[in-house]
Amino acid sequence: MRNQPSRVTSMPVFSQTITDFWRASFLNGDVLYSDESLTVTINPDLDEESRVMVLETSDGRVMAVLTPALAEKVGLHLHQELSEAIFRRKLDEANVTLHGADYLFYFSEADKIELLQETLEGDLRRLTEQDNACFSAFQSSASEQDLDDAQVELDHWAVFGSYEQNRLVCAASMYPWEDDLQIADLGVLTLTSFRGKGHARKVVRSICKYAYGQGYVPQYRCQLDNHSSTLLAKAAGLTLFGKWEVISPDSAN
Repeated sequence: MRNQPSRVTSMPVFSQTITDFWRASFLNGDVLYSDESLTVTINPDLDEESRVMVLETSDGRVMAVLTPALAEKVGLHLHQELSEAIFRRKLDEANVTLHGADYLFYFSEADKIELLQETLEGDLRRLTEQDNACFSAFQSSASEQDLDDAQVELDHWAVFGSYEQNRLVCAASMYPWEDDLQIADLGVLTLTSFRGKGHARKVVRSICKYAYGQGYVPQYRCQLDNHSSTLLAKAAGLTLFGKWEVISPDSAN
């Protein structure tokens, strides 16, 4: 059943770049099982670090993809009745652990149009290597945990910052998510004492507008338990696309 059409429907509210990417990620290969709520695909071309992935889109439909070797290990085969619960139980029984899920946020097509027409106000701009001194001061004022979570770096593909009284207090950076893929993944960090003032929302919208101008679709990811980041995504006008899980680096082979 090579490349059998799935019953999972795409969500036209998002750009074709996004829907095509995720459908290709999960539906290229042999469809092992498919019903109105779950599709499981076997793909021998998956990278080792993504040898099993699960995506639950915001409409509640679930797609899973895994390598033939992993499918054999967990006991999956054709003509087998499956559900998400059964699939996850088989992973557990085979000691295959998924990493904590990420929320995936994107601009809907309607919100993209609104963003591109917007003129953002405030003391914010694109940062370059000439801003190394203020960026270093910004990093030194943040906790190691915040820096690790945000992954905002001055040498990324695009960096934007917001200032208050000539001090950099919020920054976001982006980089192309994969080679030859027009999706730019972003991280954002606001210094603790300057949160709740709208800096992050403006910086996120500014860098996303820039990305669109360069032909990229901005992508916002965060862990499910990062409630402040989830609220920021929504405040910045992004819409939840789904929850994405990959195999944990510590999982059994």
